Parts: sequence; C-alpha cells; structure tokens
Amino acid sequence: MISILDTTLRDGEQTSGVSFAAQEKLSIARLLLEDLRVDRIEIASARVSAGEYDTARKIMRWAESKGFSDRVEVLGFVDGKDSLEWIRDAGCKVMNLLCKGSMKHCTLQLGKTPEEHLKDIINVLNDADEMGISVNVYLEDWSNGIQNSPEYVYMLVDELRGHNIKRFMLPDTLGILNPTQTSEYCTLMLKRYPELSFDFHPHNDYDLAVANVYAAVKAGIQCVHVTVNGLGERAGNAPMSSVIAVIHDQLHLQTNIKEHEINRVSKIIETYSGIRIPNNKPIIGENVFTQVAGVHADGDAKSKLYYNDLLPERFGRTREYALGKTSGKANIRKNLESLGIDLDDESMKKVTSRIIELGDKKQQVTPEDLPYIVSDILKNENMEEKVKVNNYSLSLTQGLKPVANVSVELDGKLYQESASGDGQYDAFMKALWTIYNKLDKQHPILSDYTVTIPPGGHTDAFVQTIITWDMNGKIFKTHGLDADQTEAAIKATIKMLNIIEKYQ
Repeated sequence: MISILDTTLRDGEQTSGVSFAAQEKLSIARLLLEDLRVDRIEIASARVSAGEYDTARKIMRWAESKGFSDRVEVLGFVDGKDSLEWIRDAGCKVMNLLCKGSMKHCTLQLGKTPEEHLKDIINVLNDADEMGISVNVYLEDWSNGIQNSPEYVYMLVDELRGHNIKRFMLPDTLGILNPTQTSEYCTLMLKRYPELSFDFHPHNDYDLAVANVYAAVKAGIQCVHVTVNGLGERAGNAPMSSVIAVIHDQLHLQTNIKEHEINRVSKIIETYSGIRIPNNKPIIGENVFTQVAGVHADGDAKSKLYYNDLLPERFGRTREYALGKTSGKANIRKNLESLGIDLDDESMKKVTSRIIELGDKKQQVTPEDLPYIVSDILKNENMEEKVKVNNYSLSLTQGLKPVANVSVELDGKLYQESASGDGQYDAFMKALWTIYNKLDKQHPILSDYTVTIPPGGHTDAFVQTIITWDMNGKIFKTHGLDADQTEAAIKATIKMLNIIEKYQ
C-alpha cells in the first residue's frame, strides 16, 4: 500500500496568483480527507500570516471532530520554538520540519556549518517532544545534496535517525532529477537506512514529476507527495490524478484514494484556484476521454479496440465521441445511440455530410447539437429548391452601413442586386426583396427572429436561427443551422423562399 500526502493547501498555494479563501481551504481539506481519502494533508506554513493561522485553527477544529488530527500537517522551520508554538496554538499535532538537505543550502543560505545546523535541528526536536508534537523532517534540496554533497546528507541523517522523527522526506526541490537518478538516489537512502520511513516530494520543472514518482515507488519509497491538478511553484508538483493512475495501473500497487472522486474534486479546485486544467491533461482534461477519428469509434463499437485501462468511469467520467470534420458514421452513430435516435443509412449519410461541413468551419460540433442537425435535415430533405441563392457578399466597415451583394437563381434565371442595411442580414434581405419587387413577386414580412444555442453546446459549434414569417396573414417558421449566426439566418431565409414559391 502506497500512502499519499497532498500538499495542495501548502505547496499548491505557492502557485503564482493562487490564494485560497479560508472557507475554500476548509472545503478542500474536507474533499481531500473525506471524499478522496488522502492519507495525509499539509495545510499551511507556520508563521506566514494571521489569516493563515486562523484558517489552520478552523481546519484543525474540524479535523479533530472527525478524528483526523494526526493526518493534518504544517510546515515548520528551524527557528527555535517560534514555529512549534504557532503550530501548537493552531491545534496541530504534526510538524514537517524544513531542514537543509544540501551543503550549499546549509552554508550559503543559512551561513552555518553543518554542525551548527544540526545542533539547531536537535534543539527543535527536543522542544517538539516536550510539546507533544510529532515531527517529520524535510531535507530541502535533497536532490542536489545527494548528487553533489552526499557526505553531508549522510551525516545529517546519521545524526538525526536516533531522534523521534516519524518520516524523512526527500524533496526534489528544484525538479532536477530524471527517473534513473531518482531510482538510484532513493535506493541509496533505502539501503543505507532500511529502518527509516521515507517520503518522496517531486517537482515538475522538466515535466518528469510523475515519472520520478514511478521510479521512487519502484525503488521502494512508501509515500509520495502530490497536489490536485499539479498546482505548485514554477512548473508545479506531481498531479494527484496522474500519480494515482500510474501507481494503480503501471506499478499495480494500491492506495486509499477513491478514483471516482478525482475528476469532481479537480474541477472544484480548478474553480477555487482560477488555474484552468489543460484540455489534454491526462485523466482530468476535457478532451482525454474523447475519440475524434471515426475509425476509433468504429473499433470501439466492434470490440473496444481503442480502449486502455484508463476507463473514464473509474474517474467519474464518460467516454465521448467528438463530432467534426474527421467524424465518421461510427462516431455519429455512437452519439445518436446515446440520445435514442435511430436513422436509416440515407439519413445517416446526410447527417454525416452536414457535420463534416460544420466541422470545416469550426472545430467541434457537440453531442447536444445533434438533435438540431437531425431535425433540420429530416424536415427539409425532400424540399425542392426552386429558388437558389448562388452567391452573396456581405461587407461590414466601421462608420459605414453594411452592404450586401446577392445573386439569386429563380426559374433558371440569375438576378443580382446590392443594398445597404442596418446590419448584414438586413442588407441581405433588402437586396433580396429588391429582386422580388422588380419581378413583381410577393414576399412575406419577417415578424420574429430568434437565435438559439443548443443546451450544453458551444458558441463555436453552431447556432440555430428561427425566423417567423407572415405571408398575407399566414404565419409560418423556418430555421437554419450554421456555425455563423448570419449564415444560419440566410439558410432559414432560403427555406422560406422555396416554401412560398411552392405554394404560389
């Protein structure tokens, strides 16, 4: 069993521009411990601010009421009793003590000898024992330390292992390690100190945080640190979603994390943090369980040929089949089946053709759009086109009225007119009615015009324009679908022209 420490509330809040409100922090603590079942959480740094202190107290009161006190930790510093008293007064029982894990950090940042730093650490440990506070030790910059000054790292751990320290935490503080190095250095620590418990704390500067988690666990590390959505300073920390999937599927080991809650919690913290989840982020990205190519949908329908172990249902999600210019009949049929719509082959061809047409104009057609497309095609598939708008040009210039140039084919003859109007569609209609007036043909009056975006659809997919017409007291409606609102209106208008031509 691999245990997970989540540091979204401490390290994750160091993401540029992220600052959680007190109630958000309490909400996140609940989500992590109750819903996701994270083993431990790190909620704050000691002595940061009065607001941080008040929030830590609120979280600890809640944690104590739930029996989670020993699972909530706070980062503390080698500063005598200052951090310890802050942590004690906030009600916390566990301190993660930040020590220097490399010779450079010890001598250049602190300006102390290793012996002086060690003495300061031991004083804090003794005071923690007296206060009844459990201590884990962070060896800050351990990855550089074990690479460049291993004798310093060994000296520090040799001297500290006899004290009351529950865990030694090995941070790749600057995200410099690769999986080979992670495996090698974790193995060195585990072999030299088989009686100690080690955590691994990765950073993602080279986009290797998850790979380094794999290497660390493979080497024998029993606890790894993560943040929700990979929040953290610079390039962030290891994202919980990917880490859990790798541990479960690639290493075939268990955690206490409830997979089906991961996506929901990720979305909530996306809202709290204001940091958007990339669409292609594994496990939690908007597009990662969406098949685009029609051949993939066909393979899934026949024998789930394009499935892997990352089934979306595991993470509280569903598999989707994108609709666009690369869609084939299999993609479309999958979406239609989910809506309970069954089409014959001929109608399927028309729907497929229409989706490809829309996909050429915009990136994506949503499943919510499908009923509108099907309705549009089925209602008008047998309509004879006696009137055709062969070409039109719409011009919009700042400070000038929009202008339309329209070419219409009527009874095999071409007619062309230009007009200006209050808008592009208005200019189009005035040019059209100029043609009809010259031919002494009747035309209806536009009495209502509405634009609808399908529920759950995207504005970059298409809009439905519904126009209500009044022809000598007879009221009827036509509608058009397109990625562009004006084009949708023109399509609805063309349908109107053919309806009145048929009945005249």
